[in-house]
Order: sequence, then structure tokens, then C-alpha cells
Amino acid sequence: MRQTFAFILPVVAAVALAACSASPSAVDYDKAAADALKNSFQARGIATLDRLEQDQANAACAAADISGQPVEEKLAKAIEEANMKTVKWPADGKFLGDWKQGEVIAQSGRGLTWTDDAKTVNGGNCYNCHQISKEEISFGTLGPSLYNYGKLRGVSNPNSPEAKAIVEYTWGKLWNARAYNACSQMPRVGHKGILNETQLKHVMALLLDPASPVNK
Repeated sequence: MRQTFAFILPVVAAVALAACSASPSAVDYDKAAADALKNSFQARGIATLDRLEQDQANAACAAADISGQPVEEKLAKAIEEANMKTVKWPADGKFLGDWKQGEVIAQSGRGLTWTDDAKTVNGGNCYNCHQISKEEISFGTLGPSLYNYGKLRGVSNPNSPEAKAIVEYTWGKLWNARAYNACSQMPRVGHKGILNETQLKHVMALLLDPASPVNK
């Protein structure tokens, strides 16, 4: 009996090791999950499958969500620096447009869905995540309240030298939020072409113009 066990145990151990070595790796699981996700969608209208492609920030932040751990500090810094380089400042040096048009853009959630025509003018859908003006009672809370955005930051004159830092930060944040927070969930509305430069100026005015209802 002892001899039998002496023979069987090494065989069982070898089989177990072979089974372990043949098990799928984390890379295999990730690929299988990505393939399953891709196969679950199909291109429809202007919504094409390239939307499933992840850049460095998306991949790193998704992995962090799965692990329950924040992105490693050095990597987060690299992501922010890379995204900061994508920020395009106003060609004419002027940051503010018409706050009334900015309110229309903030209210609109149209554009970029498979039911939209490619010529549809995109909205900012800002109220989906933020409170902006006190007149609007229906808004999301995923993002912080932006009511009194300029007033709370002391921007009484957006064109003054004192307001320069806040104005530029606000533009950069709208253009590409991941320039300031590697895993920000805020849409990169400028970088991804969701809003054009003129539209961004109008939203800037909504947030910073002292005449805007946001700052009343």
C-alpha cells in the first residue's frame, strides 16, 4: 500500500501542475472579455465600433476600477501630462462667448447617438451630471454643482489678469478633463470633438460671465 501511494502522489502532483500551467492567464481572460464585449455590439449609423477602443487612460482606469485600487501615481501623472498636451487654446485668444447660447448647449443632449444624423449639432448634455442654474430643477449629481461657478471663484471680470488662471483651468477642464484628473469621468468634449471651439466659448460664458444666471 505504501509503495502504491508513493507512486500515485508524484503522478497526482504532476497532473495538478500540468493543469495549473494549462489554465488561462489573466491576459487570456482580458482578451476573452474584450472579444465578448466587442461581439455584443454592432455598428449602427454614426455609432461605430471604434468607440470600444481604449486609450491608455481608459485601459488604466478600467483596470483600477476592477482591482479596487487607484492608478499608480506615476502612471496617473503620465496620463495627465499626455492629455494636457492635447488641450487646444482659443485661436483668437478669447475664451468667452454668449452665455445664452451656452445654456442651450448645456441643456441639449443631442448628437453622437446611432439615431442621430451625422450633421446633427451636438449638445453638451451638461445637466445630465451637474446642477448649473437654479432655474433648472432636473439635473444629475454625478458631477459637482456648478451653480455660482464664477462667483465662488471671485471672477467678477473674466478678462482681468486676476481671472486668467481660473479661465484657463476651466477651458482646459472642458477641453480634456483628464489633463487634471487621470480617471475623470467627465467627457473630453473638446479633445473628442463633441463640442467645437465656438460652442466651448458659449459654455465658458455660461459658467464665468457675471451676467449669466449661473452667477446670480
